[in-house]
Amino acid sequence: MSGRLDGKVALISGTARGQGAAAMRRFAAEGATVIGGDVLADGETPYLDVTDEASVATWIAGAVAEHGRIDVLYNNAGAVRFGPIEQQSLEDWRFTMAAELDSVFIVSKQAWPHLRESRGTIINIGSTAGMTGSMTNQRVAHSASKGGVISVTRQLAAEGAPHGIRANCISPGMIATPGAQENLLAPEHPMRTIAGAIPLGRLGTADDVINAAVFLASDEAAYITGANLVVDGGWSMVLPGVAA
Repeated sequence: MSGRLDGKVALISGTARGQGAAAMRRFAAEGATVIGGDVLADGETPYLDVTDEASVATWIAGAVAEHGRIDVLYNNAGAVRFGPIEQQSLEDWRFTMAAELDSVFIVSKQAWPHLRESRGTIINIGSTAGMTGSMTNQRVAHSASKGGVISVTRQLAAEGAPHGIRANCISPGMIATPGAQENLLAPEHPMRTIAGAIPLGRLGTADDVINAAVFLASDEAAYITGANLVVDGGWSMVLPGVAA
């Protein structure tokens, strides 16, 4: 049985664990040839620092040398240091901006000539944090970086359209990843009961995000570019309800 991504060569960053690892498996199951990369390199995952242009250039050049093309660029990698404005250091601000926003620019720029040749597609990972403020999560740098990702995606879509390049963003809400369980969903964090404020009544899963990514990477989305696909169970469309 054919897959939805048959014949496509896909680059996915941040594949050593979590959503990136799951995305790599799913894209491969859908027929894509997948080249992953992560700073947490091991025997199967090549080293990749998405904040370092030389590292990114080496990763992309290796993929093109081996497979001849790039059809999908999935900017999944990122890292964040949370903190309120009064306590967040400039170092933590710059770390978050580099990991979550500079990385999208660097990787997209390096892949751009190859995406022009293939009339390929870019998928960026934004966040509902880039769309609204929060009373329960102190995240000034994260909000800024993810808002930037959403805006950069729209500009990439505009600049890419004459070359057949599509660029779209996925903005997840609260996804139950191991990292979230250790931080935002920890017993002492005010976000721990957030599922009660989500209209669909549950936290998201990695598969919820990856399902959207497969669609955007596929030919089914051939007429979609510049979109910000929100995957949050309806969380960002409503005001919080009162406690039951």
